[in-house]
Amino acid sequence: MRALAPLDRGMALLLAGLAGYVDSLGFLQLGGVFVSFMSGNSTRLAASVASGQWLAAGRLMAILAVFVLGSFLGALIAGGEGTRSRSRVLLFEGLLLACAALAAGFGLTPLAILLMVTAMGAENSVFLRNGEVGVSLTYMTGTLVKLGQALAARATGRDRTAYRPYLALWAGLTAGAVLGALTYGVLGLAALWPAAILALSLSLVARFSRAA
Repeated sequence: MRALAPLDRGMALLLAGLAGYVDSLGFLQLGGVFVSFMSGNSTRLAASVASGQWLAAGRLMAILAVFVLGSFLGALIAGGEGTRSRSRVLLFEGLLLACAALAAGFGLTPLAILLMVTAMGAENSVFLRNGEVGVSLTYMTGTLVKLGQALAARATGRDRTAYRPYLALWAGLTAGAVLGALTYGVLGLAALWPAAILALSLSLVARFSRAA
């Protein structure tokens, strides 16, 4: 996060907010299952298996598998680490979210959820570094660890500002989740349309901001 250019850092904050927004929609629709936070779903899967809730376990396994598929497709579509790669991933994500909104509008809620999960998996390929995730956008555990370490650096006088990008990234996701919950209360899954528009808009920004 700290190594990103100012424009990319702003994009990362918006994408973290987008992830929080979409995850909040899925969480409320599914009654406590995430569409981007797979650590939480893995814990729920383990609890479901241990208690013999096989239907719930099967649903969680499907979501985990689709998230991995989304990550796989996002990395393939990126095909590199330049701005055009980012634009392609964001275009893919935006189209997935638009299709999810359409599916929800036609009453195909399970399909909408699977498309949302795929989109969240793909989003993590926006900022690749050496073929791996450069900035965690849909999950905050690593970011919070880095925040704690950066606060330690500040406390010992080694770096007084290192914590700021990590705090901002977490705040972005959290603010997006709050907005998602509020919007879901009014629009239901039709609230996916603003998310799709944002992803598609960021795709254009990434494509035309500077040469890849």
